[in-house]
Amino acid sequence: MRWLVALLLSVTAALAEGERAGEFDYYVLALSWSPTWCALEGDARRSPQCDEDHGWILHGLWPQYHRGWPSYCATPQRPPTRAMTAGMADIMGTPGLAWHQWNKHGSCSGLSAEDYFATARRAYDAVNRPPVFRALEQPVSLPAQVVEEAFLKANPGWEADMLTITCKAGRIQEARLCLSKTLDPVPCGRDVVRDCTMRDALLDPVR
Repeated sequence: MRWLVALLLSVTAALAEGERAGEFDYYVLALSWSPTWCALEGDARRSPQCDEDHGWILHGLWPQYHRGWPSYCATPQRPPTRAMTAGMADIMGTPGLAWHQWNKHGSCSGLSAEDYFATARRAYDAVNRPPVFRALEQPVSLPAQVVEEAFLKANPGWEADMLTITCKAGRIQEARLCLSKTLDPVPCGRDVVRDCTMRDALLDPVR
């Protein structure tokens, strides 16, 4: 019976919404490979993100528990202005993504919208994104581990348990780095560090 109660509690923690802002353990910095998102979703939506030569864009900076995550938190902070979300489009693709990320994740950070976006940009800028992927001229199939190793080589001091590579629909989807509240790389929780194990994941070139 105890195992069932523990299971139910873990599911509730993962799916709960409306938690208190600022109460979390660490961040997950999610970097999305833009050509993958455009191939699977963006092109069909005619997203302006797919008209630009984006590579690894900022999907989001997500407050995380050691097990589960908060979302859509109750916060006294004002929502971001249009100027704030538009100011993130250069690294997030569109103002709409910036707004959504604030609403779902930034509201849980305990920061103002302005400070949350500034923190997200600082975290993004601190990552050395391997230039080899932007140099691709044709689609390639490769082990997801190769992508992880490229990030680890480009960022001395990172360890394998601080980073995970995800796949979607047979493609390289995201690189997710775990960070402390002061943006230092830290080991990921068990529900985050789940690497894609594909050996032939598709990686499209930047357009």
